[in-house]
Amino acid sequence: MGRMTERALSFDAVADQYDISRPGYPPALFDAVEELTGRSLGGSRTIDVGAGTGIATRLLRERGAHVIAVEPGPGMAGRLHRTLPEVPLVRGYGDALPFADGSADLITYAQSWHWTDRDCSLPEALRVLRPGGALALWWNVSDADVPWIAAQDARIRQWADDGAHGAHGTARGHRHLPDGLRFEERRVPWTRRVTLDTHLDNLATHSVFRMLGEESTARFLAQERAELLTVFPDGLVEEAYAVELTVTHRPPAPSAA
Repeated sequence: MGRMTERALSFDAVADQYDISRPGYPPALFDAVEELTGRSLGGSRTIDVGAGTGIATRLLRERGAHVIAVEPGPGMAGRLHRTLPEVPLVRGYGDALPFADGSADLITYAQSWHWTDRDCSLPEALRVLRPGGALALWWNVSDADVPWIAAQDARIRQWADDGAHGAHGTARGHRHLPDGLRFEERRVPWTRRVTLDTHLDNLATHSVFRMLGEESTARFLAQERAELLTVFPDGLVEEAYAVELTVTHRPPAPSAA
């Protein structure tokens, strides 16, 4: 992931809840990854950095990638190992990847690039990638054009007094790729329908809630349950997301003269 900050590791204590309640990613995302990287995921040597509990790791494997997971948090790594025992797991950080030069076809960061020191993690990724290999960064971002999502986000920001960190994803502004670096982007919209309990459990795993403590979080979620029941009286919540994907490549090796 990156520098060991209290906020970045705040998910560790809720690893099981995180794995169960957080959204996954639609098949169209991995289609877009293949399109922008220019190669099939099948058989690709892939390093999933900041893998967390393995939500993206699992889906990459299902597409045929040979994945190594990298995760610093003991709780998150423990959950990943229990659910995906066959996946090689390295305790480490994107700022100092413990891999040889040119050893990966693809490096992925799912919801984790913004926790790194980009001045370190970008050169590290380019070092570990083979010439022509790709770095793929993506985030699930809730669709603020949906009125109930926009209203919820406003309530969260007001309650947390936190204009910078909501609980609805990380915007592209956190990509922080240097000027002059060539990259391509895709936006992949999708939805999922979950119970109100799952939706609230998902909210509770976000760092803004983890940092504000259990008692304060419980009070907010109780109020939020009442608010959402006016929108979803049957207790089933239609969550709307867009996966924001950015892909860049390590330049290919120069041709022999």
